[in-house]
Amino acid sequence: MTTESLIALTTLTAMEVVLGIDNVVFIAIVAARLPAAQQPRVRQIGLMLALVTRVGLLFTLSWMMNLTQPLFDVLGWELSGRSLILLAGGLFLIGKSTHEIHVKLEGESDKRVAPQASRLGWILLQIAVLDIVFSLDSVITAVGMARSLGVMIAAMVLAMGVMLVSAGPISSFINAHPTFKILALSFLLLIGVMLVAEGAGQHIEKGYIYFAMAFSLFVELLNMRLRGSQSPVRLNEPKLPEKGTSPG
Repeated sequence: MTTESLIALTTLTAMEVVLGIDNVVFIAIVAARLPAAQQPRVRQIGLMLALVTRVGLLFTLSWMMNLTQPLFDVLGWELSGRSLILLAGGLFLIGKSTHEIHVKLEGESDKRVAPQASRLGWILLQIAVLDIVFSLDSVITAVGMARSLGVMIAAMVLAMGVMLVSAGPISSFINAHPTFKILALSFLLLIGVMLVAEGAGQHIEKGYIYFAMAFSLFVELLNMRLRGSQSPVRLNEPKLPEKGTSPG
């Protein structure tokens, strides 16, 4: 491997890890609705789906390039395939984040959830849909930073390895600290707004978004240090069916 390829691989891997953080957070939030024993497997499946989606899109570069071509215009606003995907994904993320915040703060904590099989299928479907949306930016970034398909795939595999290792600790930390769970949902809401803006043709520098997220995390870490051992509030969580009983 040449020095240029090595630099591209290292830079692209780091960029893919940064772009994958929102994916890890979303998977952590939706997987929390399942029993604790199932959550690691769902996180692994979700991240593997993300990797398959990204690699699959890399092998359809010609189709990817066509996504940027205008399909039709509405009142002078040109819409492409990429715009429609980003708009749909952003609106879904805004709606999902708002719903989850409502459930955590004002929802019924003893409300029975759907049967386990249908709940698992619905969660995996949500992860698969958001994987496609998040993968668009990831693949477009990869194409812009590297010319070799092998380097792009290697960077995505390495980045996914990092995310697989870190997904568990990140999920445990979010679930153990209610304020971080609400903060994570706020981040997803912010990312949803960014996707809608991108879909509408308004480019927003991701550096501003990530800086805001990092600063919020820093402030909350200071709050946690100042609060010390103070007991956190308890968020509403769905009541999972007990073993040996049928969900009502």
